[in-house]
Amino acid sequence: MATKKVLKAVEATPETFHEFGQVIEASPDGQQFDSSDAQLELHRGVPRFYIMHIEDRKLKFSKITHHASVTQCLGSIGGGEWYLGVAKASILGETRNVAEMANNVVKSKCGHYYVPPAPDDVQVFRIVGPKFLKLNVGTWHAGPLFRANAMDFYNLELSNTNVVDHTTHDFGKNGITFIVED
Repeated sequence: MATKKVLKAVEATPETFHEFGQVIEASPDGQQFDSSDAQLELHRGVPRFYIMHIEDRKLKFSKITHHASVTQCLGSIGGGEWYLGVAKASILGETRNVAEMANNVVKSKCGHYYVPPAPDDVQVFRIVGPKFLKLNVGTWHAGPLFRANAMDFYNLELSNTNVVDHTTHDFGKNGITFIVED
């Protein structure tokens, strides 16, 4: 049975997004590095900073992804409005005992163990203006999503993130689709 779960978008601010990462906004030129700057984890490989061109990403999703080895930064080119579905990181590490394996623990193809996010733990954030999101290591995410036909986004991750560090959970297997509502 298909279930559509409507999620009310919340404005991404440093306060509302802190459990999932950081909202990075403009700072004065010459400001010294501090906690308002992106706290990055890029030491496990070669960083990759690039522009993604994305088409037809409407405001719905059923799959959510995490990266266990890297923080990721996403922002729209030009500050256009976009949305990101998220759930807290649920990585358990690389070794688990058999008792834990019975309690909804999954081993990813990347080698780490995790607990899939529950549908009720998924939230959606609205991002607009000259800012970007830094996702904590392991933060589940779906998107970027947007109303426009196409948008460009800058993305900072590792050069091989989408090959060796890409774990996806498909809520669609349980008939769940999330719909973003403003």
